[in-house]
Amino acid sequence: MRAEARSGPIARRRPALASVKRWLGRAFLLLVLLLLARLALQVDWAEAWQALRALPARALWAAAGLCVLSHLFYSCYDLVGRHQTRHGLPVARTAAVSFMSYAFNLNLGALVGGVAFRFRLYSRLGLGPATITQVLLLSLLTNWLGYFVLAGTTLLLWAPELPASWGLAQSVLPVLGAALLLAAGSYVLACFVAKGRPWHWRGHELRPPSGRVALLQLLLATSSWAVIAAICWVLLQQRVAYPLVLGALLTAAVAGVITHVPAGLGVLEAVFVLLLSRHIAQGELLGALLAYRALYYLLPLLVASSLLLALGVAKKKGRPKPPL
Repeated sequence: MRAEARSGPIARRRPALASVKRWLGRAFLLLVLLLLARLALQVDWAEAWQALRALPARALWAAAGLCVLSHLFYSCYDLVGRHQTRHGLPVARTAAVSFMSYAFNLNLGALVGGVAFRFRLYSRLGLGPATITQVLLLSLLTNWLGYFVLAGTTLLLWAPELPASWGLAQSVLPVLGAALLLAAGSYVLACFVAKGRPWHWRGHELRPPSGRVALLQLLLATSSWAVIAAICWVLLQQRVAYPLVLGALLTAAVAGVITHVPAGLGVLEAVFVLLLSRHIAQGELLGALLAYRALYYLLPLLVASSLLLALGVAKKKGRPKPPL
């Protein structure tokens, strides 16, 4: 009876929390859709196309090099899971799966690319569901650990000026930044304290990495996010301060996750225009973002698709799989 009495309020509270989250998500999606509609009506797309064509070759080549560097950083995320689970797949093959999953994740969304695609590839390579789940969770932890550190630092030191229509007090941002840094620091500290003892989450057992590996996760992910912002900064030809570009990118990333729009299509552009249009003309801003999408999203997708096709052809003809 006591157990039932204790569980009653909790059981009633859960549907209420789920309802609040659902309505907040819908409200945020509506806000983003309104921003997109406003953007589509107000932007001179001919100017954006002209700005794209006017980008100097040195900026495009520099951005392309940074794209390669960022994808290399992300390709190392699954190596953390390889180290923890000791699954035995070669380093190059594990990194290739991470790269292909990320490319499809960027263009098709997290559930298709980040989760389903990883499970399919790793299953074909002989890994079991429990091992794949651990690799996936550690990769997600790595990614968001870096996000929390950079977002927290940005909100503390270079908090962006939010539009008044957002209804959010500017004084809240440093507090949010400190909370994000505290969360990231708590994870690293917990890894040092746990010393390999397993954590349990939703029925899954996850053996945390050592403190040193947690610091490596932090270094990889912060470097990856920082390089992505540098790509946009270079394509904007350094006309906007780097911290502002970083803040816009991190805001757009969260907006894309909340709205579940594949590839954040339109969401990225709307957030950048809203936060940076006072510093640079909208046409130039959108031209740079079009180049960013082509270099960071579409070209890696073509490479990943070619790799996947090569693997499929090799399997059908019974030839050894090409080295990854």
